[in-house]
Amino acid sequence: MYWDMISGVYDLFESIYNKKCFDGVGERVAKEIEPNDEVLECACGTGAISVWIAPRCKRLTATDFSKGMLIQAEKNLKGAKNVRLRRANIFKLKCPNGKYDKVIAGNVIHLLDEPYKAIDELLRVCKPGGKVIIPTYINAKEGGDKSLMIKIVDFCGANFTHWFSMSTYKEFFAAGGYEPEFDIVTGRMPCAIAVITKK
Repeated sequence: MYWDMISGVYDLFESIYNKKCFDGVGERVAKEIEPNDEVLECACGTGAISVWIAPRCKRLTATDFSKGMLIQAEKNLKGAKNVRLRRANIFKLKCPNGKYDKVIAGNVIHLLDEPYKAIDELLRVCKPGGKVIIPTYINAKEGGDKSLMIKIVDFCGANFTHWFSMSTYKEFFAAGGYEPEFDIVTGRMPCAIAVITKK
């Protein structure tokens, strides 16, 4: 599996190529977290966002489908007593409806064949009044073509099924019937953050 293979070097690559955004996304997402929140993070990867969330919430369940990524996340979150790591499928989360105050899925939507199905599952496990937070790397410039870096990462095996600019990211959510608020974290490869408040 591609993500297992790159798990050991993922943080180094991100820190060299896109550090401003890599750190900035975690910091921005953490602003949505309250001290009593029960948080679910899907596609936690190496724990890059998790390390920002954990100190701010009551409990964090950080999940990923890649065993390699979870091994790295465990190293990065060592000492965080309020974090539970587990393997999970974003399309079939094994937890009750409305369990979590905040649900996060960072940099995964663009990799999925059925992204709306995943978003609906994230919303299912979120409490009414809670938030689903979806950061996604986007092209720095508007236009239909992938950026050079996205092409390189895709060529290596990441298998992007979607690629977005800020405007097409907004259109993607509107087409699915969602009404998020948006923010952006700048960097060599920027990250757009969609925040859906569950009604």
